[in-house]
Amino acid sequence: YRLSDERALVVTADFITPVVDDARDWGRVAAANAVSDIYAMGGTPQLAIAILGWPIDTLAPEVANQVVQGGRDVCAQLGFPLAGGHSIDAPEPIFGLAVTGTVARAHLKQNDAACADDLLILTKPLGIGIHTTAEKQGKLHAAHRGLATELMCQSNQVGALLAKLDGVHALTDVTGFGLAGHLMEMCRGSNLCAILDPAAIPELPGLDDYIALGCVPGGTQRNFDALENRLPTLTLREFAVLCDPQTSGGLLMAVSPDALGDVQKLLVKEALPSAVLGSLIPNESGESVIRLQ
Repeated sequence: YRLSDERALVVTADFITPVVDDARDWGRVAAANAVSDIYAMGGTPQLAIAILGWPIDTLAPEVANQVVQGGRDVCAQLGFPLAGGHSIDAPEPIFGLAVTGTVARAHLKQNDAACADDLLILTKPLGIGIHTTAEKQGKLHAAHRGLATELMCQSNQVGALLAKLDGVHALTDVTGFGLAGHLMEMCRGSNLCAILDPAAIPELPGLDDYIALGCVPGGTQRNFDALENRLPTLTLREFAVLCDPQTSGGLLMAVSPDALGDVQKLLVKEALPSAVLGSLIPNESGESVIRLQ
């Protein structure tokens, strides 16, 4: 919402069902996931309102308090208040935030402004859906416990810094549609095609084992089906990783080659993945597609 020639409001709402067992951690994940949309637009969050659905006959209100406190912790960490909210009796628990932020209009980023020859970078490893599914099935290795939760709680605050770099043409956060789905949105919006190098995509550890054990969430197939044959023939591993639904995933950006050095320098400083995982090319066939290198 345009406030002036220089400033705008950016507003989002997002809520999720539980993805981890610990109530406070779920609140943290849900809050980080919700505020991510503000950072993906280059904005700075100013305040949030909580959204809570709670089965009051089956779950104690004290547990709901822990969930909300987890969300409040994330808001405080990121420098804005959780200023209230609304709750209802619901058949299953849901929690999230409506977040309002501000952005300089010159720095506003969208997912449809990528350019041919832009390079692609993702700021969090993939595999969150696979890890959380492995945990639900009791197959998660002891060494990997907590990795997905830590990743989901990690904010995408770097988006507000990336947006100030002229060479960052497009930004989006990778969430439920997986890398392939969110990249396809960027390609379609920008009328481009993408080439990915699967070996360069950052991943959580142990994915080969978990895929072999069948720890692939149901949303993976739905993500694949939604792409309408815009993907090449995939191996099981490529299918499981590229279409893996993420909760509170990283930022996917399209970066000018001239700006790559500045972007990678910033990401390294923030201890985030900075490898180039692909590039964007002109759409010569009339249909945006994703190819593998």
